[in-house]
Amino acid sequence: MPQLSRRIEKFTDSVIRRMTRISDEYDAINLSQGFPDFDPPKEILDALAQVAYGGPHQYSVTYGAPNLREALAQKHGKAIGRVVDPETEVLVTCGGTEAMMSIMMTICNPGDKVIVFSPFYENYGADAILSGADPIYVPLVPPNFEFDPVALEAAFQQGAKAIIVCNPSNPTGKVFRKDELELIGRLATQYDAFILTDEVYEHIVFPPYHHVHMAGLPGLYDRTITCSSLSKTYSITGWRLGYLVGPAQVVENAKKVHDFLTVGAPAPLQEAACVGLKFGPDYYLGLQTLYLEKRDYFCQALDRLGLKHTTPQGSYFVLVDISDFLKLPQFSGWTDLEFCEWMIREYRVAAVPGSSFFREPVNNFIRLHFARSREVLDEALYRLGKMASILNQ
Repeated sequence: MPQLSRRIEKFTDSVIRRMTRISDEYDAINLSQGFPDFDPPKEILDALAQVAYGGPHQYSVTYGAPNLREALAQKHGKAIGRVVDPETEVLVTCGGTEAMMSIMMTICNPGDKVIVFSPFYENYGADAILSGADPIYVPLVPPNFEFDPVALEAAFQQGAKAIIVCNPSNPTGKVFRKDELELIGRLATQYDAFILTDEVYEHIVFPPYHHVHMAGLPGLYDRTITCSSLSKTYSITGWRLGYLVGPAQVVENAKKVHDFLTVGAPAPLQEAACVGLKFGPDYYLGLQTLYLEKRDYFCQALDRLGLKHTTPQGSYFVLVDISDFLKLPQFSGWTDLEFCEWMIREYRVAAVPGSSFFREPVNNFIRLHFARSREVLDEALYRLGKMASILNQ
């Protein structure tokens, strides 16, 4: 057999999705892959029912249905305080994953360097490799997951073509402050680099923190490409509807990449999703309240169980510190992946090993999420309580 591409030797399959497969095998409670177990808003489901019989069922415009692009331009333009052209500055993609991949392939030449904060959503490293770029990792230092400005500038000085900013951050739940984003913007401007933002959790941010759009900061729109998705905001992760917004010259070229990657996102789902983009402020406040209640309920329960953890400022992810387990003789020499596999087998709860997010040799975190019903969270916490009892033996 001829040799396969050397690119694929540089990364593994998605550890997140792998943990879901193992979870399914053991019929475990899946707190690894981040999707909710409750329905989308009724208005969107009603629209989907109408589309089922009324269409459209054939290809939409490759770059996204005009009404969806118009709705996205209105929503994003209002958020950043400028007029966004739906014809030239918006591209609908097959999920936020394709949005990021499309823009990486648009801006990167082989050998270009891209800054990635670590820990990071695992796709970013693979995106860089698949687009021929070399990632430069800059640590976000626990427990507050802040970056060192000197280390960040040193990364730009290596000739970085772009920086990826996930805000709110997966897996840390960090919400970048305005001053942090302004510093990133100044460095990107000084060293003439693009800023790629992943903002899929923009509406899941907890007081007193608030989301700041990088593209809305003075002077940054023309070098910022915002990647996002409808998945988390409207609980439709399986619909695979993402988008990117940015300066026309960049988006027009990204359209060419998207056209040959996926042709277009599903036409009937685009039509139904338009309803959600017309929701008023009350919907987003309700979403924030829903997840704030879940966060507090879940984190307080972890406290009672004696499990050390982060408290996210945004998103629905919690990093649990398993250091105390790894000190026990029965776990001597274990990796976090082995711990997660054991946890699924023995307690039927699935988590993601934190090492899949860190460039640094970090082995003491596992990621859980709380986008589940109260009943499911209660059962998961009961099982985690049985696991935590090991620490008291």
